[in-house]
Amino acid sequence: MQVKAAEPPAAARPGRLRHRVRPQRAAPPRRWSRKVQGLGYAAPTAVFVTVLFLWPLLLVGRMSLSDWPLLAGDQGGNAPENYTDAVDGTLFWPAVRFTLLYTAIVTVALLGLALLLALLVQESRPGAGFFRTVYFLPGALGLASASLLFWGLYSPTTGPLGRTPARLGLADEPVSFLGTPTSALLSTVFLVVWKFAGFYMLILLVGLQRIPHEVYEAARTDGASRAQIFRRITLPLLRPSLALSLLLCVTGSLLAFDQFFVLTKGGPDNSTVTVVQLIYREAFQRLDLGTAAALSILVLGALLLLNVLQFRGLRRADES
Repeated sequence: MQVKAAEPPAAARPGRLRHRVRPQRAAPPRRWSRKVQGLGYAAPTAVFVTVLFLWPLLLVGRMSLSDWPLLAGDQGGNAPENYTDAVDGTLFWPAVRFTLLYTAIVTVALLGLALLLALLVQESRPGAGFFRTVYFLPGALGLASASLLFWGLYSPTTGPLGRTPARLGLADEPVSFLGTPTSALLSTVFLVVWKFAGFYMLILLVGLQRIPHEVYEAARTDGASRAQIFRRITLPLLRPSLALSLLLCVTGSLLAFDQFFVLTKGGPDNSTVTVVQLIYREAFQRLDLGTAAALSILVLGALLLLNVLQFRGLRRADES
């Protein structure tokens, strides 16, 4: 008697499947909904930039090509006249030279002092947090308020700084810190350095704390001196923070207005007139918005060119 082998179940027989399982297709991504969500997230920023930047920029460009008085009047086009009037003005080139000189002095003094302060409070030692706070405190004061404070301190009649040398017998009369072009410039530089040194110290301090301590320990083990460590390790690794500080300092100095407007009013004898002060004078003293807009466009172009050159120079330094 022969016993037949049991047949495999129908589901396991090849070629005899009754119901084939079809793979389920993945649901198509909701690209449209994602685009709508992205537009919804970007819409407030786009409206903000359009209303407060792009539209005013287009309006300034139109004003720079038109005869646009501050008060009611004809707004006819005069394409090159505003730019030629701005460049041919008696105060244009002196204001440009003074702004560049002020920028150079402030940048060197401010970043040098900020780096020194950052190095002093770099290590976590007793009292370091206190000094960090003290150095940063002037940065919390508004620039206009600080300028008004120093205007009172510099006053030869009521200010303590102006009267103290005469009381101590160091001068025959109260010192006028804002009476000459050189003293007015240096007094304003002192104000700016006092106010912003703590801010730039904080930027550089963040960069210093990102440098690994192992690098310093290895350099000390190899017998490197402090000067060699600073030149070969600290400065190269601190380059990103220095680049940011340099960019902010140069841009802010080229756009200086508040400190000179409060302290010197452009004097004595228009020796401390900056480019932004010149724009203010054209717009609100001579009531000529067309020329003021042309000056604004020139300043914007110069800042864009300068920033591009700075970025290229820093990129080449990083690649080398």
